[in-house]
Parts: sequence; C-alpha cells; structure tokens
Amino acid sequence: MELPRSTSVLIVGAGPTGLATSLSLIHYGFKDFVVVDAAVKGDNGSRAIAVHAATLEALDAIGCGDELVSKGTKTAKMRFDTRVAELAHIQFDALSPYTRHPYALIIPQTFTESVLGEKLASFGVTVYRPHKVVDLKINANDGNLADVVFDDGQVIITRYIIAADGAHSTIRTAVGIAFVDPKSDCTDDSGILQQAALADVTFDALNLNEPHFRGVMSPNNFSLCASLPSTFNEYLAKEIGKPTEGKIYRIVCGVPQAKGVVPHSPSKEYMQTLIDEFGPLDLSSHPDVNPSGKGVCIKDILWSSRFRTHSAIADTFFTRFSPGDPSEFQGPAILLVGDAAHIHSPAGGQGMNLGIRDAVFLGEALAKHIKATESMPVSEADQILTEFVTERRARALEVIGLTKTLLSIGGMKDENVAWWLPVSKVTLRDWALWMLGKVYYLRREAAWSISGLGRR
Repeated sequence: MELPRSTSVLIVGAGPTGLATSLSLIHYGFKDFVVVDAAVKGDNGSRAIAVHAATLEALDAIGCGDELVSKGTKTAKMRFDTRVAELAHIQFDALSPYTRHPYALIIPQTFTESVLGEKLASFGVTVYRPHKVVDLKINANDGNLADVVFDDGQVIITRYIIAADGAHSTIRTAVGIAFVDPKSDCTDDSGILQQAALADVTFDALNLNEPHFRGVMSPNNFSLCASLPSTFNEYLAKEIGKPTEGKIYRIVCGVPQAKGVVPHSPSKEYMQTLIDEFGPLDLSSHPDVNPSGKGVCIKDILWSSRFRTHSAIADTFFTRFSPGDPSEFQGPAILLVGDAAHIHSPAGGQGMNLGIRDAVFLGEALAKHIKATESMPVSEADQILTEFVTERRARALEVIGLTKTLLSIGGMKDENVAWWLPVSKVTLRDWALWMLGKVYYLRREAAWSISGLGRR
C-alpha cells in the first residue's frame, strides 16, 4: 500500500493506544494525521481483557465508550480465592455513586482494537498496514521535520511523531530515550512470578458455573480464569470463518522459573498441566481431585502466548529529535504513549487501560499545542506538552508501584515470616485477605484503586 508523502502527525502503532490517540485527535478537531502499523490486521495478540471505569469515562469523553460497552461483559466483582475456598472480592458496584461504569468490562484486546478500528474507519481514516519503521532522520530542507523511513523504502515527512509502537518501540530507540525499571520503593517484582502463560480456551464441560473473573492464589503462584463475552464468539466466527462452540475462557497462570522458559505459544497439554497444578480444583482434569467427581479438561486452545512480569518507564514521554540540543526547541516532536512509554506486570489489568487514557488525554493536549504554535513561539507552546507528559509519567509511576504491590501479594513465597515466627507468609496473607474482605469499605477502596478513578 502506497503511503502518503507527508502529514503533520504520524501515529506509529495501531493497537488500542494508537487508535485511541487518532479518535481523540478527531474529537478535538484535528484530522491531519496518518496511522501506520507493522502488523497485518489480526496479528495483534489478545492479551488484555479488562477495561476499567476510568478508561471507559475517558472513551466516553471522545464519544467511543458506548460501542465498547455494548460488546463486553460487565462484571460487578472480581473474586480472589485459594484453590479450594473463596478469600475476598473486589466490589466494583460499590463505585456506583462515583461513575456511570461501576464494573470492569471484560473484553479481549483484539476485540477492543476491532471496535476502536471500526469507529476510526467510520471517520474515513485508513490504517496503513503492514508498514514497519526502520529509520528516522532530520529532513534535509527543514530541521523541524522528520523523514520516517519504512521497510519498503517509502518515506513520510512529518512534524510530530507519536510512538504507540509498543514496549520495543523503534521510535523510542531511534531518539535514544532510556527505558528502565524505575526501581521504586514498592516491592520488587523479581520474585517467583517472573513469567506467565496465557490462553483463550474452551472446556469440555458445558455447564461450568464459573464466575466472570476469578483469581486463584496458591503457594508460590497465581492464576486467573475469566469468561469472555459471547460477542467474542461472534467476532471470532467473522474473523476466522468458522464458529467457536461453547463459552471461551481466558486462562493466565504464573510459571515458576524451575519449570523453564514458557513456550512462545503454549500447547493445550502445557496449559492443562498448569491448571491442574495451580488453578482452582473445580477446573482440575483429575476426577479424584475435582470436587465434582468429574474432570474438566481443555477442549480447544484458540490463542496462546506468554509474557514476563517486568517493569520499565521511559525517561521522558516528550522530546525533540534534533542533532543538537533538544532543549533548543528545534526538531520534530516525539511523543511516547502506552507500552512505548511504560510497561509493568499485568496484575490488576492496568496496562492497556493506562495506555488508552494516555492516548485520549494526549489528543487534547496535542490539538492545543498545534493551535498554540500558530500564535506563540514553539518554546512557549511546548510547555503544554511538557506539563502533559509530566503528569502522565507521574501516573505511570503510580501504576507501576500498584502492580508491583499486587504482584508481591499474588506471588508470595511459601516461607515462614521469620525464624522466631514459624507461620507461613501464604497462610498469613490468606487469613488477612479473608478478614479484610469482610469489610465493605476496604472492598470499595480496592475497587477504587483498580478502576483507575483515583489516578486517571
């Protein structure tokens, strides 16, 4: 596909973050942009499955929330259990006085991308695929423009580049922005939950009474099972050309380092072994273990992958690409959003949510900046973007701290508290969660924190 030769804004990456950035720019009256992505449509992984209240409110603000809500499943609470008993739950419906979305919306990332992509297409915007950025240069005729070079030799000249191209961002690397773990005061996430396997599966049992979302904390590990909306079956039937029978579930399970590296695409047998060892007993394939007296086995795997639970954040989310000093306010503007700006463990389902909120708020800030450059020096207008990224980076650091804390709780090592207190940390954690889970106020506060309403 032939690319446009020039544009004011080039958005690199058409995942949820890149799409939301585009929709936000349109909402704030700016349409001189181009969106490119290195992947063929449908290649993006499923991964994230929950959209929280603060994110839905941000999408509402640009007229995109209702379409997403209509496709997902609203879950009023998230359960957290041991393998045999319920411990506590996060009560999202307690947020009803504060938001029109007192729930977590369960919807796979691929489906979220599809909904946002259709919305963008309705405005006549084309996402150019597959086009991978391979180089970035200062334009020979204008030092405030960039020549963005693609793998097929095509070049787009642009004044602004929005890097929404993921954790391995080509744009971030090209301009030399460091991307490291902030090493905050929160608990380090270098413990046992360093890697995990995940898959979208169907089970051979037709009448599973499985909650919409359930996390299971076992000694030294954590797993979760979430039922995906029936609309996802319809979406997959359209995408792959054949129906998927039965309810689809997302399975995620930590994999201890002793078990080796997780395969790139875990097999049905691999995922079944993890469920049997770390999942709830009522999903065990062994009849002698399963409380129902019947084994529950994975029937089909529709998609599977792996991830590592590390954290990193860019030193800055905004700079000017210049062969000289970026502080001189010369050179094309580079802005990082989503995983290109920050990554962390998936605990609490925060990653895609924070990225989408980054994108929605960036659209407004960038539209203001472009308008401001018409009447004031760039050095003054840049203050708009500097203030914006300072606030977004602070939010990202808060989320990284939250996810590290959640990861340390979910993946707590099964060891004694101290030599003088021979009580297992896991036992103490389970007891504390059971007791705290009885308090309505604490359930609401947990929901408030996870929902993002306190750190939009």
